[in-house]
Amino acid sequence: MHLQESGEMYLETIWILAGRKKPFRAIDVCEEMGYSKPSVSRAMGLLKSGGFITVDGGGFISLTDVGEETARKIYERHTLLTAFLMRLGVDEQTAASDACRMEHVISDQTLEAIRKSIEQNKTE
Repeated sequence: MHLQESGEMYLETIWILAGRKKPFRAIDVCEEMGYSKPSVSRAMGLLKSGGFITVDGGGFISLTDVGEETARKIYERHTLLTAFLMRLGVDEQTAASDACRMEHVISDQTLEAIRKSIEQNKTE
């Protein structure tokens, strides 16, 4: 299943919440993203039917293997782009905001070139 930008945003948020090592529900996603309960509920249903998450009887959300891999890649794109923009002199808040938009449209080829540039600059 191909995710739209909004689905990627939800997965990235779930990845962040899962990293906090405490169980969480859809209401926690609502609070983290500032979205309404109906919007999050619909998104959770789509992510569940797409095989990205599971929701247990208590409403607790977990990433599936596919969901975890996808979310990890999205989050890595975000952090890499944020770091790259900050190296260019963009302030952290603006860099993170711009990276959030860029991560959904940038090609793998361009992202890999940015990754190589960052790694190359670390050794210089």
